[in-house]
Parts: sequence; C-alpha cells; structure tokens
Amino acid sequence: MAEIARLSTRDADFDARLARLTAFDAAQDQTVDATVAEILAAVKSRGDAAVLEYTARFDGVTAATLAELELSRELLARARDALPSAQREALEQAAARVRRYHEKQLAQSWQYTEADGTVLGQKLTPIDRVGLYVPGGKAAYPSSVLMNALPAKVAGVAELVMVVPTPRGAKNELVMAAAAIAGVDRVFTIGGAQAVGALAYGTQTIAQVDKIVGPGNAYVAAAKRRVFGVVGIDMVAGPSEILIICDGKTDPDWIAMDLFSQAEHDELAQAILLAPDAAFIDAVAASIARQLEAMPRKAVIRASLKGRGALIQVRDLDEACAIANRIAPEHLELSLENPEKWAEKIRHAGAIFLGRYTSEAIGDYCAGPNHVLPTSRSARFSSPLGVYDFQKRSSLIMVSPEGAQVLGKISMALAEGEGLQAHARSAQYRLRRS
Repeated sequence: MAEIARLSTRDADFDARLARLTAFDAAQDQTVDATVAEILAAVKSRGDAAVLEYTARFDGVTAATLAELELSRELLARARDALPSAQREALEQAAARVRRYHEKQLAQSWQYTEADGTVLGQKLTPIDRVGLYVPGGKAAYPSSVLMNALPAKVAGVAELVMVVPTPRGAKNELVMAAAAIAGVDRVFTIGGAQAVGALAYGTQTIAQVDKIVGPGNAYVAAAKRRVFGVVGIDMVAGPSEILIICDGKTDPDWIAMDLFSQAEHDELAQAILLAPDAAFIDAVAASIARQLEAMPRKAVIRASLKGRGALIQVRDLDEACAIANRIAPEHLELSLENPEKWAEKIRHAGAIFLGRYTSEAIGDYCAGPNHVLPTSRSARFSSPLGVYDFQKRSSLIMVSPEGAQVLGKISMALAEGEGLQAHARSAQYRLRRS
C-alpha cells in the first residue's frame, strides 16, 4: 500500500500544507561543493592528466591518454546499425519529430531602415561549440541525447561535444546510437565534475566549449553552477514534477500510472493530482495501491509519493488552475473536456499536455517539443530548452549622417546628465557645425 497525502482546499491549513509540500531545498551540499571545487581546479590546471585520474578513481576506467576515451563516429554508427530494428526505428522516428518541431523555432536576423537612412536590426548567430553532458551507468537516457543535441544542430552549432561516463567501461548502445542519429560530432567516455571542467576550461585534447547543456547528478549540477560565467549553461534542474488536473472522467488507472511515470524517476520527484470529485480521488488512490506492486521501481515510486506526492480535492477547475499557477510545475496534464479552454488560464508550466490521451510519457520521448523543462517553480520565469538556447543575438546599428544630427543631440543631453563628458563629446563630434 502506498502512502500519499490527501488534501482539500477547504482545509483551514491547506495553504501551509501546500507550501510545505512543494518546497524544495535546492541548497548545495557543502561537501559536494568542496569536492567539485577541488576537481575543477585540478582540471583547470592539469587538463587531461586530471581528467584521466578522476575517471580512473570514480568510474574505474583507465587510459593512457584522453584520446583513448573518445568514441569514433564509426563506432557510434555501428551501435546504431546493430540496434534491433524496432529500437532503431523508434529512435529515428523520435529524432525526426524532435527535429521538425525545433525547426519551427529557428529565428532569423532582421533589420529595418528609418526615414533618415539609419539602419537598426538584430543579427542571430549560432554558438560555436556546445558541450552535452549525458548521464551514464544506471541512468542512461538516449532521449536526452536527442532533446539536447537536435536543437543545437538545428541552430547551426558547429561542433557538439558529448561526454558520458561509462562506469567500469559499460557503454550504453542506445546512447551511442542516439548520438549517431543526432549528429553529435565528438563523444568522450568521461563524466562527473571532471567532464564539466574539461568542457568549461578545455584540456590538451578537448577544446573549450561555449555552453554546457544536459542533466547530471549532484556533482554535475554543482560543477555547472561553478563554471557558469566561464561558459553558459542551460539550467540547474531539480527533481522531476508532474501535476495533473482531472475532471474525474479519465480512467483512474491512467491517472495513477501518469503519477507513477514521474515518481519512478527519483525519491524526490513530485506527483500531484488536483480534482474536484472526491469519489474519483478515492478511485485513483485505490488504483495506486493496486498497480504499485507490479512496478519494477516500486520502492522509488513509494518513497516519492510518500514524501512529496498528493491527491488534492479542489472546489472546481478554476481553483485547480489557480493552484497550478502557484505550483508552476514542470509537466502539467490537463486531463479534461475542452482542455484548450482551461489551458488559457495557465500562466506557469514547463509543458502543458492537453486531453486525456496526451500522457506525459509521450512528451518525454517523441511528441516533438523538448523534454528539458524548468523545475522547482522556475517555470514562472524560464522556458523549455530550445533552438533559441543555441543562438545568440547581436544588435546592429548603422547611423546615417542625418540620423547622427538628431541622435547625437539626444545622446549628448543624456550623457551630460550622467556626468560622462567623453560620451557627450563623442556624439558631439558627429554634429554638423552651423
């Protein structure tokens, strides 16, 4: 039997209980941070040698040179070709859908000319080199390879360098195949903070990248925090989350399994149901109890539901949407009649899944939109990973002689108000003498 909190918005202490339930302490473990600081400093100063030492220590993989830990494109292609046909077709179909969706995000440079001939605009250019961190070992996710690599490739990134740990030399064939399908340029079998350091600072073998993307454990997250500023990063993600709003007309077994689909990620993952019908909530609770024992990851699911899960009775669907906006979940399922209508009321969510047949799992793998999403309420101010994360913008300004007469006077007035005389004089030099 799985324990999961039962709440009602009619309870006097509901707001306080919801706040406690959704709070996540993202404070860094000082021991982890100190270890990561030491590793990054070593990689920055000693390059390949430090990466090789830490790879031997943490992953049990030894090599004389870092070049020995690079996987050739031929090896990646062989991994792809050796897959069972069903798996290869699934990866290729998912890749095609993800690529097609992200091609819609590709922004273009633009400019316009004012009446006096002044030209203003914006130039978009792809990032030159991106590092992609992919978890290895037990947590091997070929879908994450596709979701991180394909937007970069669509954006026009010139070189995509993937790092993936291979504990005790165990390589994941699906991850290698996904790298081949997504067009990853280089793959090194290194992981942890040392891999992040290699990407961020560069070594004798790995050139410094401009941005690092991809999920990892606490050490990887701490390393990404520390190197931000030297390079860009995508985000530092927290545990996975799903919030389901249901009107009580979806099969309770479907809803229970959708809750499981996020709870099975991690003991700290969060799965919450909002529904106005108490009898339906009872049915979902019964389904959870009935289905849990058959789940291979039942221990993880049970811990997640007990620690951070909830079945919440709301007064109506309007209240459910208001609570959803307060929680700002990573994944939001609207398992409702007329889901488009209710989606209009949602302001904060990483991804919105509309209708009874739209399981979050389909979004994770092959719908097309990115599954790298903001967590821990950061959907209030951030967005899914996309092509725009691999493009940067430069402003274009070309002032005509006529435009300089007007803009120069404006600039002079503002510069003098700020006490910056060189700014004022620089603009004044372009003014015609009467």
